[in-house]
Amino acid sequence: MSRTQVVVVTGMSGAGKSTALHALEDLGFYCCDNLPTELAPQIVAMCERDGLHRVGLGLDARLGNFLREADAAMDALDAAGSRDLHVLFVDASDESIVRRFSETRRPHPLAAAGDVLEGIHRERERMAPLRARSTRVVDTTRFNVHELRSVVLAQFSPARGETGSMVTRFVSFGFKYGAPVDADLVLDVRFLANPFFVPEMKHRPGTDPDVAEFVLHSDEARTFVDRIEALLTFSIPLYARDGKAYLTVGIGCTGGRHRSVAVAEELAERLRPRFGDVAVQHRDVGRGDVAGSRGSDPGPIPVPSTVKGT
Repeated sequence: MSRTQVVVVTGMSGAGKSTALHALEDLGFYCCDNLPTELAPQIVAMCERDGLHRVGLGLDARLGNFLREADAAMDALDAAGSRDLHVLFVDASDESIVRRFSETRRPHPLAAAGDVLEGIHRERERMAPLRARSTRVVDTTRFNVHELRSVVLAQFSPARGETGSMVTRFVSFGFKYGAPVDADLVLDVRFLANPFFVPEMKHRPGTDPDVAEFVLHSDEARTFVDRIEALLTFSIPLYARDGKAYLTVGIGCTGGRHRSVAVAEELAERLRPRFGDVAVQHRDVGRGDVAGSRGSDPGPIPVPSTVKGT
C-alpha cells in the first residue's frame, strides 16, 4: 500500500496560501481549504478509502477557535504511520502583506476597524503554533505568484526537482475560422503544398497517411518540422519550469483540414516520447466536405477531437 502524502498549507493571510494550494491541485492533490481543523484526519481517511493518496489541506487564521485543535489534528494525521505529513508555512514581511491587501482592496480577516497592520500582528501570534510545526517555511516577500508556484511544484512533484506535469497541446485549425484564443504559440503552415488541389486527396483529412505524406515529403516541410521540433524541445522545459500547466501550440492552414492536421500529428508523434503528456486536437477538420478515408466512403471520417499520449 502506498503511503499517503498530506501537505498542510498554512501561513499568513496575503502570503500566498491559495497559490500554493492551486499548485498542489495541479500536481494531482485533492485539496480542501479552510475546513475545521478537527475534521482534517477524517477528510484524509475518507480520501484514502477512495484511493486518493495525495491530499492538501488549507488551514489559516479564519478558523478562529478551531486553531486550538491544530496540534491534536497534526498528531492524529502523523500517528497513522502510513502517511508522510508536510506542513508548508507561507510567510511574508509585514510591509509586503500590507501592500498586497491595499492592492487587492480586500479586508484582512483579523483587522479591527480596517487596521491591517494590527491584524497582521494578531495573526502572527495566533499562527505561531502552526509555524512551529512547519516542515518548510517559504518567504514570499520577493516572490510573484509564478515563483511561489514553482517552489511548490519543485518541492512536492512526484519526482523531486522536476517542475510537475505540463500538458503540451497541439491544436490544428483553419485561419478562415480564426486562430485559437488560448494558443500560446501560433504557427502558419499555409506555405506548404496543399492537398486540397489534388482531386483524390481533397476530401481526405490530414490524418490520412497519403495526405500526410504529400504534406510532409518536401525538403521545406521536413526542414520546418525539424526546426519547430528543436524550438519546442528547447522551450517546453522552460515553460514547465515557469509553472505553466498547459502549453497550447496552434498550427494553422487555410481550412484546418489537411496541412495543419498533418503537421500537428507529426510534431506530437516526435515530442511524445520525450515529454509524455502531449495532446492533439483537430478543431476544424470536421468542417466543410471532408469525406471518408481514401475517398472510398461517402460518409464523414471519424477523427477524434483529442488524442492524448500515455
